Amino acid sequence: MNDEPQLLAGRYEVGDLIGRGGMAEVHIGYDTRLGRNVAIKILRADLARDPSFQTRFRREAQAAAGLNHPSIVAVYDTGEDHRRNAQGAVQAVPFIVMEYVEGHTVRDILKGDVAAPIDEAVEITQGVLSGLEYAHHAGLVHRDIKPANVMLTPTGAIKVMDFGIARALADVGQTMTQTQAVVGTAQYLSPEQARGENVDARSDLYSTGCLLFELLTGRPPFMGDSPVSVAYQHVREEAPRPSQFAADVPAELDAVVAKALQKDRNARYSSAQEFSADLQRAMGGAPAPATGATPVGSAAWGVGAAGVAAAGAAAAQGGGHDGVTAHRAGAVAPGTDAGQDAGNPSAPGTGATAVMPAAGAWGSVMGGPPGPPPSVRPPSTGTIVTDDEVVEEDPRRRRLIQIGIAAAALVGLIVVIVALFSLFGSSAPEPEPAPTLVTVPILEGVEKASAETRLLALELTPVFQEEMSPDIAAGRVIRTDPPAGEQVDPVTNPEVTVYISTGPDEVEVPEVRGMSRQDAVKALEDAGLVVTTFEVAQDPDIAADRVTETQPAAGQVVPRDTEVTVFISDGKVELPDLRGGTESQAQQQLVALGLIGDLQDVETTSVEPGIVVEQSPLPGLVDQGSTVTIKVAKAPSTVAVPDLRGRTATQANQALTSVGLTLGSRSRENSLTVPKDQIISQDIPPGTPVALGTSVNVTISDGPLPTPSATAGS
Repeated sequence: MNDEPQLLAGRYEVGDLIGRGGMAEVHIGYDTRLGRNVAIKILRADLARDPSFQTRFRREAQAAAGLNHPSIVAVYDTGEDHRRNAQGAVQAVPFIVMEYVEGHTVRDILKGDVAAPIDEAVEITQGVLSGLEYAHHAGLVHRDIKPANVMLTPTGAIKVMDFGIARALADVGQTMTQTQAVVGTAQYLSPEQARGENVDARSDLYSTGCLLFELLTGRPPFMGDSPVSVAYQHVREEAPRPSQFAADVPAELDAVVAKALQKDRNARYSSAQEFSADLQRAMGGAPAPATGATPVGSAAWGVGAAGVAAAGAAAAQGGGHDGVTAHRAGAVAPGTDAGQDAGNPSAPGTGATAVMPAAGAWGSVMGGPPGPPPSVRPPSTGTIVTDDEVVEEDPRRRRLIQIGIAAAALVGLIVVIVALFSLFGSSAPEPEPAPTLVTVPILEGVEKASAETRLLALELTPVFQEEMSPDIAAGRVIRTDPPAGEQVDPVTNPEVTVYISTGPDEVEVPEVRGMSRQDAVKALEDAGLVVTTFEVAQDPDIAADRVTETQPAAGQVVPRDTEVTVFISDGKVELPDLRGGTESQAQQQLVALGLIGDLQDVETTSVEPGIVVEQSPLPGLVDQGSTVTIKVAKAPSTVAVPDLRGRTATQANQALTSVGLTLGSRSRENSLTVPKDQIISQDIPPGTPVALGTSVNVTISDGPLPTPSATAGS
């Protein structure tokens, strides 16, 4: 075993795994050069061969590297690590070195569907908006704002991370991936992302509005059976108010969320700065911003005039809201109670289910001038006479008193007659008062105990039934019967059936790689899955007629009875074209494919030594484990002796040197036919193959013999 830590780029030590995503794994690391902890994000080895994932991974590094803001996780470095896989092939694996942030994601905090305190929810959202404002000014749209991409440090700092699908504003038209799948996370998609349209900064603000909604309520604004159904709601359905699920959320925050979640992006906030400013005003009690549309059944997110009257009556009877308790986890009934009990201030639960704002605040929400509380009465305008101010009576006053006494006597007589007539003169029954109806509250996603509390507060009797649900967590409400919003009489029809989720009926896809077709089908069916399709696949590690993989993949948790596609190996592998590559590259590719390489040398001077010049069989499908012959260029070991006759010694030397031979001894003799200083003959005939470095001896002409007369004359 090698205990040495893995080192990237000769600098970064790779430590323990601290996170895993769909595309990459994140390890804690150590920068040996600067002596600091870092986070190292490494593309998963099984995806490193896919160019599209490599492109997306590099885009994340490029997108975040240029952003330097305290609310954005910093990127320090990026590069590629070359590793040898199990088959011995060298593979490039990209990595990103980032700022190491201690803390938790907002997703970790929201586990269990527990809402954050309002102040903290607003503070987290403003931190996200601060980072987005900087990114948008830098020309970058994040496109995947969600709780899992927001970090909280122990010091309370907010960090936005994962710019993996970010795009420059100049390139926002490219909303789809290469497979034409909408990018982003369904619960936080803007309507334009769900429709596959171009996105801009306002799309990030919509997603931030979804994040704020979940922080305030413990659940996203839209929930459904599948990502498609959730995306459909983002496009077609109006977002609910946070106060429907958490009654302590004020109307000002309701309005801010409503504006952020407008379907028409032109009706949303135009910038993160504007969004943040409205949040600050809302927390300061300022009037809520206009959203451009009034939801059905409400008045600018208020509860209507009846709700204001109920608030005044409750204040007159109960002396304010001191006894009201609001729970951030949503235990208090959502704002449906206020509108229903408006006409009946004494209705059970009216004064304990919702906190009403002061008359002045509601007046501003309703759009009218603020008025005095109902308990305030104007002072009398008559004259008050004290005991020390007795004055003498006059005749007119005495007469008025006498008339008043007579009138009082007459009224008393009439009352007596009517009473006697009611007792003896009529047996007709009095009309029964109209029943007081209550509205079944919205309980979807609420815990069982909280649902029971809300219904009992409305004098309704909960009847619980369990039911499986793939979307609602175990122990929480799926739906009610009668449904939410329906009015019922708590006296004659008090029962409300509440369906409680037992959680999804899910199974884990078993590992069947390497099994026979029959064994794999049995294992999958025993696990509660349905095998519907078989596909042919090539896998160098799996023998013919054995399973290579399944879709969904092994280890995934899916609903019971999910249809599974099984891929069966055909015993073939795709042989690439090895010609033109080096001998080493060819061997690596053959080993990775499980093929046997038969290397043969071919002496040639036309190709550099070590280059593959031929292969057999040619590129295409071949049997697993088969032999592939590759011929590799080799420098020749012998050369043919060139013809040196008629050349000078210098020319002969050049010709021999060019082919790896040398010029040997040089003898001279007279020749009548060969001009002087030219080679007459060579000891090795031209064309003879000889070893490299061989010396060739030559005879050089001294020209014709001089004539005797010429000799004597001299």
